Amino acid sequence: MGPWVAPCPITDAEVQKAEDLKRRRARMDQRTRERLLVLPALVRTACDRRQAAARLLAAAELTEPGAVIDGTDGALRKAVVPKAIGRLAWAEDVATDKRRNLSYEEEEAFWAFATIEVLRLTGIRCEELLELSHHSITEYRLPGTGELVPLLQIAPSKTDTERMLLVSPELADVLSAIVQRLRGPDGSIPLVVSYDIREKIWNPPMPVLFQRGIDNERRAFTHCAIRRLLINALAASALTDANGDPPMFQAHDFRRIFVTDAIMNGLPPHIAQVICGHKSIDTTMGYKAVYPAETIEAHRAFMARRRATRPSEEYRTPTDAEWDSFLAHFEKRKVSVGTCARAFGSPCVHEHACVRCSLLRPDPAQRARLEEIHDNLEARIIEAKREGWLGEVEGLQVSYAGVRDKLAQIDATRRRTATGTELGIPAFGSISGRASAP
Repeated sequence: MGPWVAPCPITDAEVQKAEDLKRRRARMDQRTRERLLVLPALVRTACDRRQAAARLLAAAELTEPGAVIDGTDGALRKAVVPKAIGRLAWAEDVATDKRRNLSYEEEEAFWAFATIEVLRLTGIRCEELLELSHHSITEYRLPGTGELVPLLQIAPSKTDTERMLLVSPELADVLSAIVQRLRGPDGSIPLVVSYDIREKIWNPPMPVLFQRGIDNERRAFTHCAIRRLLINALAASALTDANGDPPMFQAHDFRRIFVTDAIMNGLPPHIAQVICGHKSIDTTMGYKAVYPAETIEAHRAFMARRRATRPSEEYRTPTDAEWDSFLAHFEKRKVSVGTCARAFGSPCVHEHACVRCSLLRPDPAQRARLEEIHDNLEARIIEAKREGWLGEVEGLQVSYAGVRDKLAQIDATRRRTATGTELGIPAFGSISGRASAP
């Protein structure tokens, strides 16, 4: 008789918590939007911090103990330390005599840079970041052209599913820098044991990419160490949000930013779902913080209706001709000044005005051709202004800005790849311990 004695003081609305979920979603979307705006500045300051720390360490290693370090305007001198820790570069502030470990500062700056780059370019979870190993770097050779496509293998984590990610040129530069840093005298990466905080087990020795030397042993990075790297990188960047407070980045923020930025630039949501390893597209759409909920729901309803009316013949194994057409797409992406990164089956949105397109990846070998286009556009703009062709000036200036952007991209790529390194992708036999079948 209890239900008829008195009504329950807890309403259905309080049980469903719909309002709380809406407010929580709004807070997460606002957090993602705020951090998406400051991400380019964070990436730039992390890269500058890494380069400055490397230059300071290199100058300190060439300086005699007790002498002033070059490039510091007399503010730092190399400290005199015991031989037991002589392998580290220590410096002292001339004014305060405060001692600084330049080797530790350079290592922290490098790993902060590597963490930010890998997280923002892949959208992987922090757990998956810590499980990346030298064996995760693999490659696929296109059967038609023989071109090698680098891939990054993500080990099963939250959803217990393995997936492969395409390695972009920027990500390849970061991975090569990590591999070059970790290699020993024999060319191999040290094996370390890591602890899985989710499974509560110790993983077998693996050549994990995120490892460091502590005292006389090698240790894998932990979640707390990644968190400290991000905090110190944000403190060094001196960034502030709309309220003037320093923004706080978590490793998962980069995953939400990755999904948001990818869908904003035209990546289909179901492809983003596969890249992120989500079981449901609802999770992927929940990460995106750009469009209103009404637009998302309307588009999903449209997709559901279209799938329901689609002939079943479309869900079949592709024929040889269709597969050859897919492979030929990669050949059609090649243009005179680089490679077009548009998706398969999609038309050119700029009517083949490649210098204006953000999807063009310029080839550094074609810099001379771009410089010729740059000079020609500059002359045509001067001529159009002189003749009063204002409509022509507007179109030429758009192309002129595009060419300058492509030249800047080539210069940035050359700076990153000034010192190339061999990734040393392990063979099948070295991974599995047996030879591949003929």
